[in-house]
Amino acid sequence: MCEVTAAASTTLPSDTSAPRLARVFLRTARCPQHHSTVLDDAELLTSELVTNAVVHGAPPVTLAVECDTSSGMRVRVTDGSSRQPLPRAARPADVDGRGMALVDLLSAAWGAEPTEHGKEVWFLLRRSPQSAPLGGSQGRSARDEAAQRWGP
Repeated sequence: MCEVTAAASTTLPSDTSAPRLARVFLRTARCPQHHSTVLDDAELLTSELVTNAVVHGAPPVTLAVECDTSSGMRVRVTDGSSRQPLPRAARPADVDGRGMALVDLLSAAWGAEPTEHGKEVWFLLRRSPQSAPLGGSQGRSARDEAAQRWGP
């Protein structure tokens, strides 16, 4: 655990405001020392997991973020449904169905485990060794790489 920033968690509403509130929480709870280069990707993946929890899961929906001190962050989303997430191959014209595939592509690791009252889905993001130090990056985020590969 990081000596700079404590782990943080919050309960989110089970409605369409949850992904936006999750992104706001993530920005305020992040570790400024370790999370700066992974925050964009973390916001994207957190939005996907929270959206899945609201659409396919059940209340309560909770979000937890922690710094693992290895220049990365671990994000956990829990909900009250035992239904496990599955990445699927979305067709080009589909407007949804890419969330877990993005998590699989952009995270260093991810998983889903049953809990006493539902499930927990988590991902781990690590800063690449080529990332610029705090204050900005000349490189591209994994989000930019995915957009180039698949289009906007």
